[in-house]
Amino acid sequence: VSNRENLSWFATRLYELGYEIVASGGTAACLMESHISVTQVSQITRHQPMLNGRVKTLHPAIHAGILARSCHDDLQEMKEFGYPLFDIVVCNLYPFEQMVKHGVEIQDTIEQIDIGGVTLLRAAAKNYHRVTVLCNPDDYVRVYNEIEANEDHGTSLELRKDLALKAFNVTAGYDFAISNYFRYEFKAGKAQMDLRYGINSHQKQAQIFTSGHALPVASVNGQPSFINMLDALNSWQLVQELHQVTGMPAAASFKHVSPAGAAIAVPLSEREIVSSMVKGFELTDMATAYARARSADRLSSFGDWIALSDTCDIATAKLILADVSDGIIAPGYHPHALQLLKKKKNGKFVILTMDASYRPPAIEYRTVYGLQMQQERNNYIIDSQILSNIITDVKQLTNKARLDLLVATIAVKYAQSNSVCYACNGQVIGLGAGQQSRIHCVRLAGEKAQLWWLRQHPFLMDSQFKEGVKRAQMNNVIDSYVRGTVDVDMSRDDWKNYWEKEPMILSLDQRQNWLKQMDKLSMSSDAFFPFRDSIDFANLVGVQHIATPMGSTHDRDVISACNDKKIVLIQLSKRLFHH
Repeated sequence: VSNRENLSWFATRLYELGYEIVASGGTAACLMESHISVTQVSQITRHQPMLNGRVKTLHPAIHAGILARSCHDDLQEMKEFGYPLFDIVVCNLYPFEQMVKHGVEIQDTIEQIDIGGVTLLRAAAKNYHRVTVLCNPDDYVRVYNEIEANEDHGTSLELRKDLALKAFNVTAGYDFAISNYFRYEFKAGKAQMDLRYGINSHQKQAQIFTSGHALPVASVNGQPSFINMLDALNSWQLVQELHQVTGMPAAASFKHVSPAGAAIAVPLSEREIVSSMVKGFELTDMATAYARARSADRLSSFGDWIALSDTCDIATAKLILADVSDGIIAPGYHPHALQLLKKKKNGKFVILTMDASYRPPAIEYRTVYGLQMQQERNNYIIDSQILSNIITDVKQLTNKARLDLLVATIAVKYAQSNSVCYACNGQVIGLGAGQQSRIHCVRLAGEKAQLWWLRQHPFLMDSQFKEGVKRAQMNNVIDSYVRGTVDVDMSRDDWKNYWEKEPMILSLDQRQNWLKQMDKLSMSSDAFFPFRDSIDFANLVGVQHIATPMGSTHDRDVISACNDKKIVLIQLSKRLFHH
C-alpha cells in the first residue's frame, strides 16, 4: 500500500471484526507500529521476497487465494494446497506519475512501475463476486460501515462491482501513464509527436500519439500546433475521399477545422486562371486542384492549411510559395518541391507526410471537460450511388452536376455544422459553416459564391496591379471591389495607388447583370432544410441541383419550391453533421 492514509484505522477496524491481516514489507511494518497483528506475506508463500523486493506477492498462495471462486472445485483445490482465501484486497500503486513529473532518471522511474500491486488489483476486481477490492483510502469508511452493518461482516455485490470498476479504471490509467512515458523515451517522433502548443499558445502541453507501432503522419519540417493537426487530419480525409470517388487529384484549403475551399483537377478556363491568380504558372493536375481550392475564398484561405491527395510536385510547390499558408499535408513530395517548401515562413512552414494506406479504427474517442465520449466513426460512403434518389419533377442530372454535387457533399461532411456548400466546375465556390441557422449557412455560402463569380468580371480580367503589390493586398483590394465597398474600405486615392490599370467601378446594374449569368450551380447541405426560404435564396444565386437529407415537417414545401424553380432535388439517406 503506497498511500497509507487511514490504513491503520481501517486495518484495526477489520481486525476487530475478526479479519486476519496479511501484508508485506513497509506496509506490514507500518501496521505493526500501530500494534496491529499482521501475518507476513512470506509466511503464506513460504518464500522470502526476491530481487530486492521486486517479487513479493507474485505467488500462487496469494493469487489463488484472491482468484478462487466459491464453487466446490475451487474450494477443494485451495484446501488441498493449504492456501487461505482472501476476502478483501487493499492496494494502491507506486506513485509513477509523480516520479515522472520530477524528472528522475529512467532507471529510477522503472522501479516505480508497480507489478505486484497491479496484479493484486486486477485479480481482486476480476473476482468481484467474492472479493472486495480497495484502491483508494476514500473508500475505507463506506466499506467498513457496510461490513459492520452486515451480520456476516461482508460486503454487498453492488459495492464490490463499484469498487471493481474503480480498480480497473485505476490500472488502466496507470498503464496509460507508463506507456505514455515510454512513448516519449523510446519512440518520440514515431509513435508520438510533441505539438507546438494546444488550441491556444498558453496551452503548452500538447501532443499527438498512437498506441500502435507508429503514427501514420510525420513532420518533415516545422512543428505543428494542435489546430494544425485538426486541420491536417480533417483536410486529409476530405481530399482522400474526393480522390477516391472521382479518380482525380484533389486539394483542400482549411481554416479552423473547416474547408475554405476544396477542388479536384478540372482544367481551369482562361478567366479562372486570371481570377485564381495563377497566370504564368505551370498547371499540372495537382497544381490545378490546388489553384481551384485556394481560389474559392481567397480571403478565408489567408494563413490556411493545405491538403493534397497526391504527391506535391514542383509546380504545386511554386504556387504554394506565392501565398501565405501555415502548413501542408500530402502523401509525399518531389525532392525539389520539398526544398522549396522548406523555405516558407523562414523555415518554419509545417510539412507533414501522411501514409495513404492508413485506415482509422471504427470507433473514435473524444475527451470533453474531463469526460470521455465515444462514437462510431462517420463511415458513410459518398459516391455516385447516393445521388440516385431524385424526388422532384425535374430528374435530369448531367455528369458535371454529378461531379459538383459529390464535391459539395464531401466538403460539408468535413465542415463544422451547420454547413451548406455551393460547387461549380469541380470546386467549392462558397461554403457556409458553423452557423446555428440553416438559412444563414445558405446565405453565407451563396454570398461567397457570388464573390467568386464577381472576381471573374471582365473589368477585373482587363485590369493590372502595380508591380510590388503583394498577393495578400491584391486579395483585399479585389474583395473591396467585388463587394462594392471601395469608398468605405479606403479612400479613392489609396485605391488608385494599387493599380497600373484600374478596373472601372461596377454599377449596381452591371453587378446584377453579371450575377445573373452565374447558373447551373450545385449545392449540398449536411442536414434538412426546415423551410423553403433556403431554396428560394439558392435559386436566386443560380443553384439548379441540390443534395440534402430530408426530415423536416416542411419537406413538402421544400420539394414544391424546387419544382417551382425547376431545381433537381436529391434526397441523401444520411445526415452529415461534423463537430
